[in-house]
Amino acid sequence: MRRREFITLLGGAAAWPLAARAQQTAMPVIGFLWPGSPERMEALIAAFRKGLNETGYEEGRNVAIEYRFATNQYDRLPELAADLVRRRVAVLATPGTMIAAVAAKAATTTIPVVFSTSADPVEVGLVDSINRPGGNVTGVSYMNSELAAKRLGLLHELLPAAARFAVLVNPDGASTPSMVAQLEAAASVIGRQIEVLTARNNREIDSAFAGFVQKRTDGLLVSPEPVFFDRLVQILTLATRHAVAAIYPARFWADAGGLMSYGSSFTDQFHQAGIYTGRVLKGEKPADMPILRATKFEFVINLQTARIFGLEVPATLARADEVIE
Repeated sequence: MRRREFITLLGGAAAWPLAARAQQTAMPVIGFLWPGSPERMEALIAAFRKGLNETGYEEGRNVAIEYRFATNQYDRLPELAADLVRRRVAVLATPGTMIAAVAAKAATTTIPVVFSTSADPVEVGLVDSINRPGGNVTGVSYMNSELAAKRLGLLHELLPAAARFAVLVNPDGASTPSMVAQLEAAASVIGRQIEVLTARNNREIDSAFAGFVQKRTDGLLVSPEPVFFDRLVQILTLATRHAVAAIYPARFWADAGGLMSYGSSFTDQFHQAGIYTGRVLKGEKPADMPILRATKFEFVINLQTARIFGLEVPATLARADEVIE
């Protein structure tokens, strides 16, 4: 689907003339902020809408949504958040990423903000506590960055003789330092080394893979960053071309041809964020809404890719939630 067609299908209030919007004064507007691009977001936005529907809200009928995409230019997020605040949206929704939630919180102390993030929301200052967030912010914590050590363990099971692993990270990612520290600690426990590869764009991703091959690193972990999500095809193509044994942070990577994935369900995160957004629209106060913790995790192995790479999947990994034949 072309980007222009998808944005048209979103049906967001951003595309409505001001006069038409003025006629919809009774309809609340949700500001939806995402640091990446709209491409490949259809299923996730559908999950967000599903959550809204379960609380009685349907886009275009009794609620409107204004979509803002930073297209991986993170420095645009504060202005995009401020623009939604100026439009007096009823709720700011930032599912899937912490950096957008931080920008939204900085933009307003009065408009409710509903996030979902892999970071610890208390540690990064989004909320006062898990049980009583305080202020105008609440949401879902899905611990994807915290699962980096688990992903390393799974990759080590697949490649027990491997001595060096690499992790592909966005150096601008807010949770990158803590995730790298967790990986280095986990690698030390099993007597292995971690090489950190950084990338922000297509060119740097190409360079990172070239470095991976040159340094003869044995396995790769891809971090849960929107910049990598938007470049899924590029990364999977490079991984296949160089026969890179990699583990990814969500099942859509394995569905698209990636070797393995482990992480909390992204569709579930957006679904839960939609439910919480609907509850806020109904009048609940974010300060009193406990932070939800993700409980649905998925481990997927793509046996087709394993065969292409000449890898034998050990029986210990048969516990995968799904094996793609």
